Order: sequence, then C-alpha cells, then structure tokens
Amino acid sequence: MLSKLAEQYAYERAKQFAGSEFGNFVRHDIAMEAKKRLIFLPYDLKVKASVGAGNWAAVPWLGFFDPLITTSATSGFYIVYLVNAQNRSMTLSLNQGTTAIYQEFGDRKGLEVLQRRAIDIRNRIPEFAKLFDTQPIDLGSTERLPAGYTAGHSFGRTYDSQKINPIQFNQDLEQMFSAYEVLIDRGGTTPFDAMVENVGGTTVEETRRRTLSSRIERASNVRKKVLERRKPICEGCGLDPVRDYSFNGPLDRTPLDVHHSAALNTLAEGESRRYKIPDDFLILCPTCHRMIHKQNDMSDIDLLKKKLKFSHG
Repeated sequence: MLSKLAEQYAYERAKQFAGSEFGNFVRHDIAMEAKKRLIFLPYDLKVKASVGAGNWAAVPWLGFFDPLITTSATSGFYIVYLVNAQNRSMTLSLNQGTTAIYQEFGDRKGLEVLQRRAIDIRNRIPEFAKLFDTQPIDLGSTERLPAGYTAGHSFGRTYDSQKINPIQFNQDLEQMFSAYEVLIDRGGTTPFDAMVENVGGTTVEETRRRTLSSRIERASNVRKKVLERRKPICEGCGLDPVRDYSFNGPLDRTPLDVHHSAALNTLAEGESRRYKIPDDFLILCPTCHRMIHKQNDMSDIDLLKKKLKFSHG
C-alpha cells in the first residue's frame, strides 16, 4: 500500500483535496494495514497516515507514535515513512516533531536544533544507527515542513517503490521499533545532565529508569486509565478531594497524582511491557507523591504510611 502511495501521489494531488478517495485511502486503509502489522509485535504504538490538513501535503507520511513521547508528528520523536512523490521513493526515518521546534526556536534556529538532536539520537543508540543509513535524505521538496523532516532525520532507509525487498522492508521496520523503544528507555532527546537534575539517580542506569518512570506517570493516556480503575483517593494519607475539598470536576482533573509504583529495577532496557494498569500504579496526593520519590524504594507505600504523622481518613 505504501508503494501505491509513492507511485500515485503526484498524480492524485493534482485533483481536488476535499473528498478525495485517494486521501481517504491513505488516512484509513494504509493506517489500518499498519495497525494490523502491530498486532503481532509487542509494541503499544499509535498509528496515523496523512496527506495534509486542508490541502495536499508536499510530503505524505505514515507515522508510529509511542504515547509516552507523543501522539502526533508535531512534537517529540517518532518513526515515520516519508514519501518523495517526485522520484517515487519512501524513507523509513527515526524523526522529530518539526512544528513544536519551529514554534519554540523559529524556523532558521529550529532547523539547527533538529539537526543537532538528530546527531544526539544517533549517539544515544549507536548500535541501531549503524544498522541504517545516516546520510541526509531527499524528500523532493524544500517547503517548510519537509525541510524540518530532512533536518530532523536521525537515521533510516530509503526504498524505491518499484524495487522493494519485502524481507528487508519488514526487518528494517522491526529494527526501527526496537531502536525507538531503546531510545525512550535511555531518555530520548533529553540531555543526561537535565535528566539527573529532574529525577536524580546515582548511576546512568538508575537515572534513565527514573526518567522513564516519570514519563509513564505524566503520559495522559496512562493517567486517565489509572484514575478510571483505581479509587480517586490518596493511598498514602487518605486525602479525598471530594470530601476534603468539595471537588466536583471531571475525573481527569482530579487534584491527585498517578505514581508509577513498579520497582525501578523491573524497567529493563528494551522491555516492551513497561507497565500494567492499574497494578503498577498508586494514586497519591502531590505531597505524598513528592515524599515517596524521596525514598530509595519508590514502590514501598507501606514505608510511606509509616512516616505519616496524620491521616485524612
């Protein structure tokens, strides 16, 4: 299906965008086929295919997003197939969200930031980078977003749509999935000194695990699911927002934190199962959450309770 996208896109984009059957084919059929591919792999990734929003994109794409990092191509880092409609090629790329970088740094400086972070990614997971091509990619366009994709490309592989080797094509994607998960486990694009400042840790491995645990806690999809399946009362001091603060807002706005309580030594690098909802989580008030993070064992709720000199129960 990706071959069809590469071969027909230049012709189809000459037609009206609104109501395009080809556009619907890309957004729905190609995305659905990619989702089916994930059924047999141990990854929890979101999939999206795009030919543009409101108008035809210069470079259509199919992306895979880990919700711990991002759920869209505008921010974070992700795996993506980028299509060059001019020479009918497609590039598998470990890439970055261009829009967010442009908004923060401006276009010119943003391109420099993307290029620098692409190098940082290669340096953080060199064992995977050496399996792919690290040379600049050609997307057949110098428009704003394609320029960002080109700058944000860390490594990948370009294929001629008419000469694809199915075995290599599938192997490359599985290797890229592994690279993506290991990159997340090692802290993504966050500099190591920033990770230490944010989460502490006495060794590189511990700091990376603490960073991953923090990402899990902050992920919006995780928070929502945990709050739906655990009682929204602090499991440390017993604070009940409804009883103690007359809180009556929506569940996802409850003034409580979701704490990833699985022991850090269970977060092995490259492990596809990072957490189990709701078993690996606790609901804590902000104060109890800060205190449990000061413990050597951040999964020991009983130790936290022993330290408490008060209770809301």
